Amino acid sequence: MAFASDSSIRTTRIGCGIQLTREVDGVWVYNRSSYPIFIKSATLDNPDSRTLLVHKVFPGFSIKAFDYEKAYSLQRPNDHEFMQQPWTGFTVQISFVKGWGQCYTRQFISSCPCWLEVIFNSR
Repeated sequence: MAFASDSSIRTTRIGCGIQLTREVDGVWVYNRSSYPIFIKSATLDNPDSRTLLVHKVFPGFSIKAFDYEKAYSLQRPNDHEFMQQPWTGFTVQISFVKGWGQCYTRQFISSCPCWLEVIFNSR
């Protein structure tokens, strides 16, 4: 079994991380880290948008990352394919330190060194 050398291991320090809180108006993400976080959620953007934007949240700031009312309005009850997609309106993607998307060299969140996907259920 071979192990990578220390110089080939990339470490991402996220500090205190994030805090997710469910409020009356939706789910908020507070960036407790010393570095920016990046969030992509269908409920953050215009519903008529063709592509979802990745939003940068600076240390010490928060963002309403998920809105239940908007998510329900995005659903298309008769569209079976839409309901089976893992990136429906009930999913939020968050990366730490590094962003991704149209404005970055990393086009996909899976190219970021540290990321997570949160899938919300119904109320």
